[in-house]
Amino acid sequence: MNPTVRNVLAVLGGLVVGSVVNMGIITLSGSIIPPPDGADVTTTEGLKASMHLFQPKHFIMPFLAHAFGTFVGALVAALLAASQPMRLALGIGAFFLVGGVASIFMLPSPLWYSILDVVGAYIPMAYLAGMVVAGRR
Repeated sequence: MNPTVRNVLAVLGGLVVGSVVNMGIITLSGSIIPPPDGADVTTTEGLKASMHLFQPKHFIMPFLAHAFGTFVGALVAALLAASQPMRLALGIGAFFLVGGVASIFMLPSPLWYSILDVVGAYIPMAYLAGMVVAGRR
């Protein structure tokens, strides 16, 4: 297979798998750490209106979803890459970082969480995935 086509498919696969992992964790999060009483977490408007009710524990699962989704997506892209696995892994991290920044603007969240999420969940996890693959090659 042409290396360029393989790299494009690796990135697409990483984006799809990372997104599925992210959404899977978000979907399960309410059964692990229940949302606050009276919070409607089924819509963006409901989240915006009830964000003031959230405690620090309610931000654990979203952070894990962002970090683990990015890690798995970057890992898939790096494993499938024909060349430059670290570059593809970091590309996945950058893509999810843009989504994380957009989320900060769409949903009001505490400053500490926004900083932690942007600084710790995306590029470091993508780099870690790239390092895992680089260690295997």
